[in-house]
Amino acid sequence: MKLNEMKANEGARFVSKRIGRGQGSGTGKTAGKGHKGQNARSGGGVAIGFEGGQTPLFKRIPKRGFTNMSRKEYAIVNVEALNCFEEGAVVNFDTLKEAGLVKKKLDGLKILGQGKLEKKLTVQADKFTKTAVKAIEEAGGTAEVL
Repeated sequence: MKLNEMKANEGARFVSKRIGRGQGSGTGKTAGKGHKGQNARSGGGVAIGFEGGQTPLFKRIPKRGFTNMSRKEYAIVNVEALNCFEEGAVVNFDTLKEAGLVKKKLDGLKILGQGKLEKKLTVQADKFTKTAVKAIEEAGGTAEVL
């Protein structure tokens, strides 16, 4: 087999329809748009969601609540998950990511106090709950706010 003998599989290539290229093409003259009307015009057609003047669906359905634009979303880790690190280690976002405990930083890292910590660690995060700080200090470690 040579490069010039190679062919694409049947149906692998789709030849696009050339519209408005003369009567012989089958899609000449009106180019498949019919005669006159809004959809035959250049730039014609209706807006997305337009229902012919009827109140559109997105305006008919009820709206509730609001979105707080200044909301902060934290990557969270419980204290009990920190037991996977060795004694005396410095735990921060990078080490947590390597360990697979967090995926994205979002607006920061927050340590929650669920569970029991059995190792002395230095934990660096943007936020801590009171119970998390208590658990870290009881284990002999330190909680550093970044």
